[in-house]
This record gives sequence, structure tokens and C-alpha cells, in this order.
Amino acid sequence: MWLALARPPTNRYCETLGIKVPTLQAVMSHPEASPYRLLIVALLEQGHPMTLLEVAQRFAQVGVAPADAALMALKRCRPARPPVYRDGDHYTLDPHDDDLDLLVFILGLRPARGPASHPQAQEPKPTAALPGTELPLSPDELAEAWRGASLYCWSPQRVAICILDAHRRPMAPGEAVAFVNGLTEMHPLHRKDQRWGRPTAIHVLEDGRWDLEPGHPWLPSARKAVRERLALVRKWAAMRPDPAVVQATQRTFEERRQKHGEELARLRRVVVHAFPLEAPQAVVLVDVATRTLTTHTANELPRVHERLSACDIIAALDVRPLLRSLRYDPGPRRLAELGPPQKTMKLNRRGRTLRITTPLLVLGSCGIGRPFGDGERLRHYLTTGQTAKFHRRLEADAKALFALYQYGRLHGAVRLRWGFLDERIPVPWVHRDETRLHGLKQHARDLDAPLEVVAGSAPGWEDPWARALRCRVLSRGQWDLYLVAETGLPIHDPDVQLARLMVSLH
Repeated sequence: MWLALARPPTNRYCETLGIKVPTLQAVMSHPEASPYRLLIVALLEQGHPMTLLEVAQRFAQVGVAPADAALMALKRCRPARPPVYRDGDHYTLDPHDDDLDLLVFILGLRPARGPASHPQAQEPKPTAALPGTELPLSPDELAEAWRGASLYCWSPQRVAICILDAHRRPMAPGEAVAFVNGLTEMHPLHRKDQRWGRPTAIHVLEDGRWDLEPGHPWLPSARKAVRERLALVRKWAAMRPDPAVVQATQRTFEERRQKHGEELARLRRVVVHAFPLEAPQAVVLVDVATRTLTTHTANELPRVHERLSACDIIAALDVRPLLRSLRYDPGPRRLAELGPPQKTMKLNRRGRTLRITTPLLVLGSCGIGRPFGDGERLRHYLTTGQTAKFHRRLEADAKALFALYQYGRLHGAVRLRWGFLDERIPVPWVHRDETRLHGLKQHARDLDAPLEVVAGSAPGWEDPWARALRCRVLSRGQWDLYLVAETGLPIHDPDVQLARLMVSLH
């Protein structure tokens, strides 16, 4: 039984997460608790796969809800979604899932991993009372109140009144606009040839300069608006965290993320494919790092176990049932489920639904038209003793799975293309700390180095970089980066199958 194989003598989930074993009683009253999250806590508490009925009975024992009501709530909460996976009637956890680590933190089962950004340690210095509306504004007051602020809710005339009042002299339109531009770009006073209606507090002199009418009734309200905003700015500044602490925390976070990404990149990965699933007659193993492919028969299961034990990440279709049929306990290894992350997609308001399959994702992502062989034909090869054809077809299936796995690692998602649809579906086998295509483009932009990419359909097996193109990374902003080939043609990101940074040695 898979349950017997998967049930460890210790709580493997909590050991991997580095937390103490929680109890449902301690979490059931948490404000962020829900049936799905309590299901996760129950699995963490028991440390092994459970059926929904067993979880509902556990809920009844601790007083969460009666067993019947708990079972109904568990069925309605879509329990088989990451980090929870369904294996037959049992539900199991992926302790390496990043969302599980976040949920554990939300429920208070582990402390924060980094220092929090605290407000300034010293008490804010008492500030002098702001003057009343009888005194004119000063340039320093405007600089403190307007720097980086949005003044779109102010009229152009009020902005001009404040500027002229602070400088206490007539000003050329360009000078007034340049002053406010130096403080914020979000203001309504963009035109140097601004025309003032009637009534107005601003007069245009013969030489074109703007002059403020002294004692105009609109002047006190403009001064009051600036000083009210200045009071809010000073209040927010006292509540704001220390910028040095924020920068240090951000730097620590980036360093920890980069280190974790490098650790993940060093993990040994293998893609496994076997047929038939319930009693494999042949097993194909694809080493992701070396792109080597080996095929083993059913009599060579010890060698398969040995190869799997040397890897850190095992990827396959129906990976948990497959490992159960191979009689292999993965232990603390990471498992990558290559099946569709999403089962269906609603097409229109009438409720027409598209069933998402793995061949559909392989076709949309990698451009492989027939990624998998027909099951009946494969069984025919087995019964008629056509071992060479059987192995060849199985190896082609493994190559298609490998291409899908690599595409998901590069983009963090797979591509669904069907009729008018061209959607991205995030995949659970890629950690957010791993370097993806956008990260490679950022590195290329920062180093002013080209990227080498393979676009279109999946690359060839023998020489995957045979169709490589050198591309430049251009930018429309900090985040909007796009690829342009040496020929000048743009490369659409979803079409990229492989990418690597080309750094000159000179």
C-alpha cells in the first residue's frame, strides 16, 4: 500500500518545513483559518496522507465541526490544489511548496525568517506649530509638502497662487512651472501659456510675468491647504519605518533569495516516464542536467531505484502513483507533477468548458503535435514482442515531457493555445526564487550582454542550440523588457524555449 510506504516514523512534513508539529486545537480559532487551511494543519499534525473522511473525523474530535458538516465543507473547498495533492482517496502535502511555507507563517506556526522593518527607534522631534493663514508661505514649506506628491486634485490657479506667495515676487511662467516640476511631476500646471479666467487672483504683467494680487480672498485658503498637507506629511514621516532599516531588510531578502535560487539550481533533476502506469514494463529516465536518456525494463527496478535516489527532484506525469507502482519511497525528495495544473477553463458565459490535457499543453508550449503515443498501440507492441518500437515510442514520450518541464522552468508557466485562446497557466514545479526568462533579461540588460535563445518549437534533442539566435534586450521601462534578434525582428517571450546569457570573456 502507498500509505504504508509514505508513512514515515517521524513527521516528515514538519521536519522539511523546520517547524514544530502543530495541533488543530491551537489553530482552529485563528482568524485566518478556513476548511482548506485546517486540512493542511491536520496533515501537518498527522505527518502522513489522509482521506477526507479521516480529516473530518479529526475535525469532530477537536470540536471544529460535526463530521458530516466537516466532510461537506472539505469537499466544497477544492482540497486537491497545491500544496495539497490527491493520490487516490488520500491527500498528501508537498512540504517544499512555497505557498505552504507562506500559509504556515500566516497561521502563526513559524516566526518571520528575516528582521522586520521597525519604525524609527528615537522619538520624533517635536515640531513648531505651523503659522496661520495670515503669514505667507515659504519655498521650504512647498518643497516639504509637495515633494513627490500628487497635486491633480488642485486647480492650476491654486498651485500658481502658492508658488507666487512663497516667492513674494512676480515670476515668469517658465520659472514657476520649473519650480513645481522640480518637486513633483503630478501637477496640473504644465502649460507656460496658462490663461486665467475671471475672477482670478493672478494678473499677467506686460512682460508676461505672473503677479499675485495682494490680499485676495483666495490666498488664505491656499495657504491653509498647503499647511494642512504639510502637517500630514510630518505626521506620516514620524510613522514611517527607518529607510536604513528598510534598505537593509530588502538587501537581506534579495541575498537570501539569490542564495536559495543558486541552491535550487544545483539540485539534480530527473524526468521519469513509464508504461503502463499500474505495472510498468519499461521506465525511461531523463537526466535534466546532462540531457541523457536511459531506458530500463521491469526487471531492472533496483537500478531505477538507485538512479532515483541519486536525484533531488523527480518529475513525472502522475508522479505519486507512478512511484507507488515502482515501489519507490521518495522520502524528502521534491516531486514535480507534470500533469495539467488546471483541469478546465471556461470559454464563454454560456458555460462552455475546455478540458485541459497534457498533450494540449505540450502542443501549445513546445509545438509538438503528437507528444504521446497511443496506449493501445503501445500495448500491442508489448504483446507482440516489438520491444524496439515500444522503447522508441516511450523515449519520444519522455522527450516531450522533458521539453514541457524545461519550458515551465524557463517561464514559470505553461502555454495553453486552443482556437482564440492563448493563456499562461502557472506551474507548481518552479520555485519563485529560481531564475526565469525575465530574470535572465534583467541580467542581460544590467551587463549590457546579449541573450542566446531558441524560439519556436521545442529544440532538437542532439543539438538543442542549433537554432539559437543572438538577441538584444531592450527596455520600455524598469519592468517592460523585450527581445530583438540581430536581424531586427522582435522575439515573443512565450515562443522562447531555451535562453542563456552570453558574457564576453574579454
